[in-house]
Amino acid sequence: MTLLMGAVAYDPKVVTVWTGFRSWLTRRGLPFDFVLYSHYERQAQDLVEGRVHAAWNSPLAWIRCRRLAADRSAHLRPLVMRDTDRGLRSVVAVRADAPYVNLHDLKGGTVAVGAVDSPQATLLPLSLLRAEGLVPGEDVRVRRHDVGVGLHGDHVGGERDAARALLAGEAAAACLLDASHLLFGREGTLPAGSTRILAATAPYDHCVMAVNDAAPASLTDRFGDLLLGMDPADPEVRGLFDLEGLNAWLPGRTKGFTALEAAVEETGFYDAAGRVTAEDYRP
Repeated sequence: MTLLMGAVAYDPKVVTVWTGFRSWLTRRGLPFDFVLYSHYERQAQDLVEGRVHAAWNSPLAWIRCRRLAADRSAHLRPLVMRDTDRGLRSVVAVRADAPYVNLHDLKGGTVAVGAVDSPQATLLPLSLLRAEGLVPGEDVRVRRHDVGVGLHGDHVGGERDAARALLAGEAAAACLLDASHLLFGREGTLPAGSTRILAATAPYDHCVMAVNDAAPASLTDRFGDLLLGMDPADPEVRGLFDLEGLNAWLPGRTKGFTALEAAVEETGFYDAAGRVTAEDYRP
């Protein structure tokens, strides 16, 4: 049997990355192949229903998979994640010369966010605003930038547009992944010194490789062991790691998804059975 993994084609480099991983894994005796999806919702369904054995999931896709699995008595587990998927933060950025001292000062203003399904640039930072007593759509206007809907924020175009709206004075604040805030500074989207961070979320985890335990353990365990054993000093591995944005694979964990679970509940993005219930989300 061949271990079949799903991945979402959010960027052309995904083909290069997983073709490279496939070659590396098969040379070490693991029968491995992958299929590409145009969005995470179908991938989540296929993992739970056993059409793929493993899925390289966004954090939002993990939550949907978990809910779908619980509703259908299926069993999933987090296998591995990148070192760069642990302990991320989202930030609420404002212009450097803005008078705001805390989130409450944004009341009555406009907050720019990413796509409707972006955990880091929409769901989590808006949950932070709610926790501080600001109701999105009531106390603050939300200006959404729906780029790459269905990709769960993997496409940073929505975040970049939110940053541009902030700089242009079209929004009082922008919600961004902290790493995106740094990236936009390096690339010039947000010139050096033009913005400052008003608030940040607590740390959370991002992508995770999930496996369906209906798949043979001999395959999924070997898959995990091989990934965890990849040596970044190997030039072939280093090239793949650089493309995929990691320094090492680490064991998968679930404790970093609590805040996103809460945000999903607050918005009704998925129901308890994993059905898509967000009114304006059409991947």
